[in-house]
Amino acid sequence: MKPIRLFLTLSCALLATISLGAFAAPPQKLTLQYDVSRNGTVMVEIVERLEHDGKSYSLTSDAKGKGIYAMVRSGTVKRSSKGTVIAAGLRPEEFHDKRGDRPERTARFDWGKVTVLHGEEGKLETKPIASPERVSDRLAMYWTFAFRPLPGKDASVSLAVADGGQFDDFRFASAGTETVKTGAGDIETLKLVKVPDPGDERGTVIWLGIKHSYVPVRILVVEKDGTRIDQVVTSISTQ
Repeated sequence: MKPIRLFLTLSCALLATISLGAFAAPPQKLTLQYDVSRNGTVMVEIVERLEHDGKSYSLTSDAKGKGIYAMVRSGTVKRSSKGTVIAAGLRPEEFHDKRGDRPERTARFDWGKVTVLHGEEGKLETKPIASPERVSDRLAMYWTFAFRPLPGKDASVSLAVADGGQFDDFRFASAGTETVKTGAGDIETLKLVKVPDPGDERGTVIWLGIKHSYVPVRILVVEKDGTRIDQVVTSISTQ
């Protein structure tokens, strides 16, 4: 084989390896535990579990009070999402959100008809989906980046996020890399920042673990009144 042809062959193979490595899917079973603080005070612990086979996925999230907040039943939140893995990330088929004693909120997607049946128990309604290529839900939205190409320096990702009652628009842009101190150690991350709409004072920042298949290791939400809800990983397990 001629040297130039050999060089090109090896270069293509190397690029393919880098590409596959950059977008390698997470382990088929993954459990992350988080502490959630409100304005610096830890109040809640969350356990999130991912299972997938490269074609379909299942996500669960169980939140409960921690420490003196452990006895507050109304503070428990159970979320679940299941659906398929596609080139654009995770495409939900069913989402559930149960908060304490409140009625459960659900979203069931019919991709054949491009509609969603969503709302609270006993008050479900069917609506058309305007942007099917962008749809996610309140749980899958944070994990979808582990299954799709990540935005470049000057690119952004737009998501239409269902919460069981409506769709909220999110647009995330890359803000470079950053080391995050966590209960699971110092983790090198890719930082994604929500691009705010005009007049929107809320903020969302996601830190994705680079050596942990770009799963979310920290999520910061800033409310209109300045309240900071900070979710930081404390353990990562493949069990």
